[in-house]
Amino acid sequence: MINQKRPKTLRGRVRRWFPERQFHIRTEGHVKFFRVSTAFQAISTCLLIGALIWTGFASWSFTQHTQIVNLKNNQISNARLAYHSLLGEVAEYQKKFTGITEDLESNHSMMVGLVEKNSSLRQSLNSVSRKLVATQSEREMIEAARETLKDNLSEIENQLRETASRNFSLKDNLSSVENNLQSVLEERNMALFEGARVRSELKTLENRRRQEIASLEDRINQLQDDQESTVERLANRAIQTIESHEKIIDLAGIDAMKLLNADSNLSVVGQGGPFIPATADDEPGAQLRANLDNLDGYLNRVEALQAVMKRMPLTPPLNTYRITSSFGKRRDPKNNKWSAHYGLDLASHLKSTIYSPAAGKVTFAGWKGNYGRMIEIDHGAGIKTRYGHLHKISVKKGQKIKFRDKIGLLGNSGRSTGAHLHYEIMFRGKSINPANFFKAGQYVFKE
Repeated sequence: MINQKRPKTLRGRVRRWFPERQFHIRTEGHVKFFRVSTAFQAISTCLLIGALIWTGFASWSFTQHTQIVNLKNNQISNARLAYHSLLGEVAEYQKKFTGITEDLESNHSMMVGLVEKNSSLRQSLNSVSRKLVATQSEREMIEAARETLKDNLSEIENQLRETASRNFSLKDNLSSVENNLQSVLEERNMALFEGARVRSELKTLENRRRQEIASLEDRINQLQDDQESTVERLANRAIQTIESHEKIIDLAGIDAMKLLNADSNLSVVGQGGPFIPATADDEPGAQLRANLDNLDGYLNRVEALQAVMKRMPLTPPLNTYRITSSFGKRRDPKNNKWSAHYGLDLASHLKSTIYSPAAGKVTFAGWKGNYGRMIEIDHGAGIKTRYGHLHKISVKKGQKIKFRDKIGLLGNSGRSTGAHLHYEIMFRGKSINPANFFKAGQYVFKE
């Protein structure tokens, strides 16, 4: 009974809200009328209310979508600023290394001066040694003369004893001889004293020379330690930079050595010649020179990696997009058969701006079969990018472009089912998944 009353009550309410209405029209004495039924009025009212609700919801969704797009644009701008800041820090590190290199050259000049001073001290020591040898020879001659005088004195004493009893006149001669002997003894003593003084001076000079040499050696060792520590820190920083760049290149799916060798300006120059074993280098600063050579090699590799990093398309060509078809095997959108897809399909609004993800040179700009309006850019180091199904092309063949230059508008030309961008990346003629480059770019901005 309840189920039977509710329809009658609802029907009664509908008839009360929307009673049947008649519109009378009189034309040239003829009267016509139109009847608007209760059902027609109810349905029209429901449709009107539904249209108003849909209009309100669509307006709210459009407002929310605009806010989300603006937020994403701000995030991309902040990431771009962080990337440029990172490049500035790398340039600052290069300036600091240049200053440190100049300091090392100045320290090297001071070390050469110290070595020359050491050589001068060695020459002075050799000269004093020669004088000591000459003094020793004179002392030996004096000793020989003294021995001769002793023998003469003994002979004279014997003669005096023999003649003392016979001739007292010889006393005067004896006194004279004694005086001469005393004079000779005094000269001998003076020579011995002078020899002792010279030996003392030589010993003092030798000790002073040893102290100066030890001090110089300590200073040289301290300078070498400080310089080697500085070079080691720079080498470690260069190695970290190399590992970071190589990791980014690996994330993009490219071998770092192949990427460097792809550009003749970045590859290692040719070398050759007969093999001659190197002799040990015992000169001061030999280890420091070897460390500087290693550091120079690291810095050359850092510069080469930075040069190729600038040519890698690590950012998407669109500000906002969604991937509608991935890289690799897929179902063809036209005939639904399995096919190979050598790029990414990035869907966005029609006529959205397309930007260059890296600097390069336009090698093709025009219509190309199923690609429709297409652009091809050569970024150097064997890397090329393609942009298909464009609505408009904004560059010309042979034109040089910079990072984030506008190159065209997103469209639906060629073999396409809707507005999107077909984006390809090639290395040495082989296609690579662009999603890997997007991932590597996110790692750069994260760092």
